[in-house]
Amino acid sequence: MDVKERFLKYVTYYTTSDEDSETVPSTARQRVLGQALAEELAALGLQNVELDGFGYVYGVLPASPGCEDRPALGFIAHMDTAPGVSGENVKPRCLRYEGGDIELGNGEALRVKDFPNLEKYIGQELIVTDGTTLLGADDKAGVAEIVSACAYLLAHPEVTHRQIAVCFTPDEEIGRGPDHFDFAKFPAKQAYTVDGGEIGELEYENFNAAAAKVRIHGVNIHPGEAKNKMKNAALLAAEFVSLLPAAEAPAHTEGYEGFYHVTGLSGDESAAQVSLIIRDHDREKFEGRKRFLQQLTDYLNLRHGEGTFTLEEKDSYYNMKEMILPHMELIHRVEEAMRACGVEPRIVPIRGGTDGARLSYQGLPCPNLCTGGANFHGIHEFVSADAMEKMVRVLTALSR
Repeated sequence: MDVKERFLKYVTYYTTSDEDSETVPSTARQRVLGQALAEELAALGLQNVELDGFGYVYGVLPASPGCEDRPALGFIAHMDTAPGVSGENVKPRCLRYEGGDIELGNGEALRVKDFPNLEKYIGQELIVTDGTTLLGADDKAGVAEIVSACAYLLAHPEVTHRQIAVCFTPDEEIGRGPDHFDFAKFPAKQAYTVDGGEIGELEYENFNAAAAKVRIHGVNIHPGEAKNKMKNAALLAAEFVSLLPAAEAPAHTEGYEGFYHVTGLSGDESAAQVSLIIRDHDREKFEGRKRFLQQLTDYLNLRHGEGTFTLEEKDSYYNMKEMILPHMELIHRVEEAMRACGVEPRIVPIRGGTDGARLSYQGLPCPNLCTGGANFHGIHEFVSADAMEKMVRVLTALSR
């Protein structure tokens, strides 16, 4: 089974996580893929394979004879898919891209005018959606690449390699991937998440991140008698959103620019809620963004009455850069491995986060590697089968 076949198999598993769940993992369906992966790793010949009680899959590929004294290296990817778009009944389609727009189905298309990066893929085999779900390349492409690299090393004993620790995590998409990571089951002291985008991308800077919920407490009364009495919570929620800096939304930012992103808006006259995420690469600006939300909440309470708005904020992860800088050999090794495999490395900031961000702060330096996918978290998501094959070679080279 090659990396494309593995990927096409893995995306058929419904593994969407659920940020409102209090279980671990947040959805039991993630364990179904976890069990299949544990069985596959054991069948390949990895040791200490386990699907633990929290839904994490661990395994160890022993070092080649004579390489036992080399430090172990870790590879990590996540099994869940983002909850914003359906990940159920994914029906991937493979095609050789010859240019132009790609009709997906359901009236949807990958259009060059909307996604100009498509032109880079002319001549490559792409895997796309049917226009009704996301694809799951984030991060089942990474899972498939790690498993395929292990399979290659086991099938080619002449390729000497260090010990490889593998972990597949649940709930990365809702910020809980490292919550129950068991370092005792992961012998590597350095690792990579394989959870990035287009081929060649190498990342060791990510956003500082927080989540926020603003709850609005209204006063409902019959609209015929509402004058000077009603406080419509739904309208107050809209007022809160209208006061966020319009130019500092994801659709208007790039590179190192941070943002406020409204992820949910619900309610009625009596009660409403606004859910947001806050992101910035600069820690001082990140803290300033959180203060702004508190100031905005305080201002609206002065305007509409104390207790009308309540704000809950929780930090999710921080920029891993300061944890990686003392270990820049991790970056240089990837650059060498990529070039040896015909891939030109590009160091870019992550406009998001990975399990590696928190793991780096827990003592496991963990930069992020590309998978060959693009347009994650939506129906326009796709991955290059050619790029996945190259990443298997890159992971194999890193293992040597």
